[in-house]
Order: sequence, then C-alpha cells, then structure tokens
Amino acid sequence: MHRLRRPIRMHIAPVGVNKFCFLFSLAFCGLLLLLIPALQPPARQVDLPQPRPQARRARAGLQHRVGVPGASVRAELSRTEGTGPDALSPKRGMGPGRGATPPTGKAGGPSGYRSRKPLDFKDIFIAVKTTRKYHKSRLELLIQTWVSRHKEQTFIFTDGEDKELQTRTGVNLINTNCSAAHTRQALCCKMSVEYDKFIESQKKWFCHVDDDNYVILPSLLGLLSSYHHSQDVYLGRPSLDHAIEAAERVKSDGSVSVKFWFATGGAGFCISRGLALKMSPWASLGNFISTAEKIRLPDDCTIGYIIEALLEVTLTHTHLFHSHLEKLQKLPTDTVLEQVTLSFGGFENRRNVVSIVGGFSLADDPTRFKTVHCLLYPETSWCPNSA
Repeated sequence: MHRLRRPIRMHIAPVGVNKFCFLFSLAFCGLLLLLIPALQPPARQVDLPQPRPQARRARAGLQHRVGVPGASVRAELSRTEGTGPDALSPKRGMGPGRGATPPTGKAGGPSGYRSRKPLDFKDIFIAVKTTRKYHKSRLELLIQTWVSRHKEQTFIFTDGEDKELQTRTGVNLINTNCSAAHTRQALCCKMSVEYDKFIESQKKWFCHVDDDNYVILPSLLGLLSSYHHSQDVYLGRPSLDHAIEAAERVKSDGSVSVKFWFATGGAGFCISRGLALKMSPWASLGNFISTAEKIRLPDDCTIGYIIEALLEVTLTHTHLFHSHLEKLQKLPTDTVLEQVTLSFGGFENRRNVVSIVGGFSLADDPTRFKTVHCLLYPETSWCPNSA
C-alpha cells in the first residue's frame, strides 16, 4: 500500500505548482496592462482642439427663439456665425443707441462692427416698391437719377408687366403678381417677394425704399460700413414717437397685446443678412403674409413685429432716413447731401420737399430729386453744369 501512495503524491505536487505559476503570471500581466497608460507621458494640451462655447450657446439660443429653420438657412447661419470673433451679437439690439446715427472711430465705425473686407455697392440689395400706375410719374424719375448709378444692385418690385420700360432702361423689374390695390394684404404680398429675392441674392444687406425716395448711395454705403452684416442690425426711422401696440391673434383663449418699434417703409430701412436669416420662420416662402395676418398690420409694421417682438432685436433709430410724413423743408440745407434717403410730398402737400438750391427751378424740378442728383453727380449729361 505504501508503494502505491508515494508515486501519487509525487505526481500531484508539480501540478499544483504549475497552476500557481500560471495564475501568478496572469495577475502580473494584468497589472502591467493597468500601469502602461499611467507610465506614458501626458498629451500636450496645446495640440487639442479648443471648444467654442459662445457659438454653441448662440445657436442653441437661436433655435430656442425661432425654432428650427430649413436646411439651407441653417447652413448659412452656421457660415455667418463663424465669420469672426465679433460675428455674434447679444440677445438685444446691436449698434448705437436710439435717436442717433452710429458713432465713428478712427477705423470709420464702432469697434466690433467694421468688416475686415470693405463693403461694396454690390453687397447691398436695394428693393424699390412701386405699382404699375406710378411707372411713369415716379419710377421714371428714379431710373433717371439715383437708380442709374447702380442698376445691378437695385430691384424694382411692382404689380404689372412693363416690358417696354424694362427693355429701354435695363432695370431689374420684378412683377410680384400681387394686387395693385394699396391694401395691407397687397403691401405684405410685395414685401414677402422682396424678402425671398434678397435671401436668394446672397447679398449682405437688404434695404427697402418706396418709389418716392431718393437714395444717396455714398451715404448709404458709409452708414452700412459702420456695421457688420452678420450682426443683428435693423436700421430705420420710426414714423411715431412711441412703440406701436398690437394684438397677437395667436391664442385660442383670446388676443395678447404686444409693443414694438418699427421703421417706416416710407423713409426706408435696412436689415443685415444675419438678422434676415433669423427672420426666416416668419418671413420666408409666404410666411410673411400669414405673420402679418396675425397682427393685422401693414408690411413695415410686420417687419418690426418679427424683429423686435419675436426676435427681441432692437431697432436702431437713425435720422438719416426721411419720408413725406416729415416737414422736409426743416431739414438744414447744408446737411441734405449727407442724408441716406429723401422724399417729397404727395398730392395733398406737393410743396413738402427739401430746401436746396441748384440748376433747376421748383417748376422744373418739383421733387428736387434732379437738383440733388446734379449736386452729387455734376458730370451727368443732362445736368445744367455738366461739361
């Protein structure tokens, strides 16, 4: 019996040792795997991409306020927001305070607004709203004067075809197919087309004027150069001395009152592309008309409602825009050529024009637009003092 047990004990002992060594090797290898990352040198922080929390917050805030725009608008908003460290604006309005024109510094504009690339006339989309019956009495005068200087940037929105005028003058005449009536619905219809055409144009600034406005183009370019097109900029002159109050007919349990400022379309106004893109949910592809119906107000009021009441961007008031609702005779003569837009009185007050002396009499130039034009561009062939 002893001879049988001894070989068995000699056989079991080496097996136990082998198992122990194997388990110890596994534990040692596992420990090495855990220690290898700790033994490696830390990665340099300068090589890591830096986050941009400001841009993310701005996009998140935009989606919270306006919902999710279409894919093309979202893509352009992304490109616009990434144009530089000062391309993003705070929630409230940008630019100088109300009642003043933008202050200029050594660089020609306020800090943070000046574009690195100088603004050019080709960057501006000027929309002129008119109607078929005024093509002869009003539109011809504009085409003869300021529109002739920059036809490529000027787009005339009307309600009827006029192939003869378009062929003869070479202007961008757009038939909106809207009603020719001077009603809220017709005006909003034209503004809706203006907005969509501007978005398609890829230009940096949208400026709207009426067919009784003279646009002093150098002054317009100088004013817009004081801002950056990616900022939230809404420039114009109110026709009232207080914010307008309207009822939002959007609640099932009744109307909700809302107050906001708006720039009168009769004097003209300008909107940056960055802000225009944010207006898209309420303005693009016919949405402007339905938005106007909610507050039952005309086109310029609806623009102010979208920008001030919905997007919470403040109108920047400026005294450089002028409509026939003002007493234009009171505008100092030595400042007339420094303004951005001028106007003239209608049938009820034909003498409401700027006081300026030039080569034309009041009888020959009742609007004073020809006189202003010849003072700005004396080389024009039909001006009295042209060479």
